[in-house]
Amino acid sequence: MHVFTQLGIVLGGLVLAGVLLSLNFWRALLYLFPRSVRVEAEAPADQMALPEALRPLARQLEALGFVALGSHEEKPLLQRASRSYDWAHPTEQVFATLHEGRQGAPRLYLLTPLAPEGFVITADYRRPALDLPGRYRSGSLDDASPERLLRAHARRLEGLSPTGDFTWEGRVQAGRSWYQGLGRHEIRRQNLQGLLWTAIALAIVASAFLGRRAS
Repeated sequence: MHVFTQLGIVLGGLVLAGVLLSLNFWRALLYLFPRSVRVEAEAPADQMALPEALRPLARQLEALGFVALGSHEEKPLLQRASRSYDWAHPTEQVFATLHEGRQGAPRLYLLTPLAPEGFVITADYRRPALDLPGRYRSGSLDDASPERLLRAHARRLEGLSPTGDFTWEGRVQAGRSWYQGLGRHEIRRQNLQGLLWTAIALAIVASAFLGRRAS
């Protein structure tokens, strides 16, 4: 009976470890290797298939003077690619990107590259606040309208040096630069919990096998 109880505990631990790994291993990889995310152009403006849920925000962006650029995909290791839809306002020196969050919720963030290297990002959904003076500012204004978000973004650009090619190609390159450069600070903050849960899961697996060898 004792043997069956011990075996049940081991199997339960392995099942738990498997669940934890399935949910978090890709996040651990993203924490360790943020440069591994592939960013690729997907479709130009006249061919991008914008989801219905994003159309109201798209109309508001265009009313503010944003011009549609196209869509791009971002693919972390071991995950399906996610699709984003991009606009630009060259006068304001800002990109706007729409995508679907959890359960298809519409999400918008504004992005401006900085010279010689850096970014300012302002989102309408909860995003970790991060400020590296003169180089990187990331934050959010939950549920803000595109107009309000643009005003807030412009204020956060004060004293900085916006730069960039505000074209579809420029937006894709900005995405690649974000993952390969200063964006890694934010990625690691977002995925630290995934790394910790992965470590716990691996510890459970190691403990199960070491326990069996000891017995």
